[in-house]
Amino acid sequence: MSTSKRKFRAAFMGSPEFSLPCLRATAAATELCVVVSQPDKPAGRGRQVIAPAVKVAAEAMGVPVIQPTKMRDGAVAAQLAALSLDLVVVVAYGRILPPAILAAPRLGCINVHASLLPRWRGAAPIQRAILAGDTATGVAIMRMEEGLDTGPVYRTQTTTIGAEETSGALFERLATLGGGLLAEFLAVFLDDPAAAAPVAQEEALATYAPMLRKEEGRVAWSRPWSALVDHVRGMDPWPSASTERGGEALKLFAARRSGRERGSAAPGTVLAVDREGLHVACGDGALCVAEVQPAGKRRMPASAYAAGRPFTVGERLGGAAAAPGE
Repeated sequence: MSTSKRKFRAAFMGSPEFSLPCLRATAAATELCVVVSQPDKPAGRGRQVIAPAVKVAAEAMGVPVIQPTKMRDGAVAAQLAALSLDLVVVVAYGRILPPAILAAPRLGCINVHASLLPRWRGAAPIQRAILAGDTATGVAIMRMEEGLDTGPVYRTQTTTIGAEETSGALFERLATLGGGLLAEFLAVFLDDPAAAAPVAQEEALATYAPMLRKEEGRVAWSRPWSALVDHVRGMDPWPSASTERGGEALKLFAARRSGRERGSAAPGTVLAVDREGLHVACGDGALCVAEVQPAGKRRMPASAYAAGRPFTVGERLGGAAAAPGE
């Protein structure tokens, strides 16, 4: 006679590549009945309609996929309720879930979030952590409730943010970290859900991570070099840090502190271009930008760009005239 336990019936909700390790962990630990993902959307210069990474992966697994355009009309909640689910796992789905969906599974909904909650609740925790100069972050698994990432936390895992690590690189690392943490958690939780008691978040420590806006990429050269390095890293790959040169946007990548002396140069002043990159005066010294990307062109070393469009020492970047006294 078999003594094996029934596999828990689960749904997975997610959309981007970040969700894939958690999708695989959920599929390995449960009977995955359905995947909910965002609708296909046009992307890129050609505006070709692209399916979310989670949809593509789920279809390859043979798991049914639904892509609702509305969440509050009751249709999705009814579909999930009809499946007699034990659990819903949510990872970067991209929509706020209404109470009817949160209540659909027997054991509730859990979320894998890319921060050490309650720090950086919201849509862009990875980018905001780097932009703020955080030296550590991680992933958290929480039980979902109606508030924005306010639910009690089951477990977290911390990782150091590299001094030169970009948002794109950290996305990849936290995706893998989240998948591993979820696999460990599900092995315990599904064995004895009552034993996995989550801990309430400390509201006084909460910070928020709103979605990035394209205009946030613009560099303010008056800021300290360390803040500018964090800005360039945090905006990579989207929307990219940028400055204005000759009325056109110039994207900036791979920034670090320059060894050049600023002297009396105003912030945004070009100090030099050499093999290391473009050296620009900033609030408390100088910044070296190793790579740039002009509008409509590929990303390239700053020295290669300067070979075709030479900089003049003393040239001002940023589109602003010198202020009085500068």
